[in-house]
Amino acid sequence: MDRRSFLRTSALGGTAAAASTLAAPAYAQGKRKLTMVTAWGRGLAGVFDAAQHTADTINAMSDGSLEIEIKAAGELVGAFEVFDAVTSGQADMYHAADYYFVSQHPGFAFFTSIPMGMTAQELHNWYYHGNGRKYHDSLGEIFGLKSFLAGNTGAQAGGWFRKEINGPEDFNGLKFRMPGLGGKALGYLGASVQNLPGSEVYQALASGAIDGTEWIGPWADEKAGFQEITKFFYTAGFHEPGAGLSLATNLDVFNSLSPAHQKMIEAASAFTNSWSLAQFLMNNGSALERLKAGGVKVLEFPDSVWDAFGEGTRQVYEEFMGDELFKEIYDDYTASMKASSGWLTVGEGAYRTQRDRVMG
Repeated sequence: MDRRSFLRTSALGGTAAAASTLAAPAYAQGKRKLTMVTAWGRGLAGVFDAAQHTADTINAMSDGSLEIEIKAAGELVGAFEVFDAVTSGQADMYHAADYYFVSQHPGFAFFTSIPMGMTAQELHNWYYHGNGRKYHDSLGEIFGLKSFLAGNTGAQAGGWFRKEINGPEDFNGLKFRMPGLGGKALGYLGASVQNLPGSEVYQALASGAIDGTEWIGPWADEKAGFQEITKFFYTAGFHEPGAGLSLATNLDVFNSLSPAHQKMIEAASAFTNSWSLAQFLMNNGSALERLKAGGVKVLEFPDSVWDAFGEGTRQVYEEFMGDELFKEIYDDYTASMKASSGWLTVGEGAYRTQRDRVMG
């Protein structure tokens, strides 16, 4: 029995088995209606926009023959319950960051972001012209999902803190919100890592339940209002250098759709992937200037902290290398990242440095 067959018939197999009890799909006069649950509170800048854009694009492309009804976090299920809702058939598809589901399989992190991992462009290269999409499908088959990248935040910020971070020791005992494998790496620095849905982060920071948080970047963070609570903002982070968002449809539901409707979901996801990245990058620069003007202290982590991030990251990867599928994806991912980075660094990187120097 191969590994994936084993997973289907073991503890994880309960999820796949539940998917076989799907409710009958909704039809009305030849039209199909699917429910999309999301990990995002309604109106969360950028991330809920990506879910809405995907749904709206599918609806428009189908000319009404396929309708996507979107549910924000808490309207049908909680933010972190969307995976189970779709695999069990309670909902038809979800829009989320797949690293929320590393407890299902750590390989899901690769399709959001891993610490010290790919930028947005490197992720797109691997996904569309390497083996990334193949591995997304491989994970999906285990859990009864058909998944596509459907958004990207670009490089995420290091986050918001109540005090300056001068060395790795400042993370010891710090209550900090960070999901995914980046959060696990931060735990190796002694942080008390919290995993909170986006819609709960502001209140947790304001109440003192957490000492700091990462969210996305200047624009989305400004919209969330973190600058009202603390003024220490770190720009570059190690944890999400190009975070992807995913649309995942229950595999039985996806296979029951017409080829045209399947292609619409795929095409709408790819469109949103590009559209979403541009939205974040278009808005971040001006938002950063507003934050500075409002008294936010914009900082960078010192080298000693980056060194500690790197050590924590290596420990996380060592923890999961015993999982054959994780290691297989990791090896392919890192090979693709090195191949992409080689040209991007000497080509675009060198050009941008000279452009900014010459043109001011």
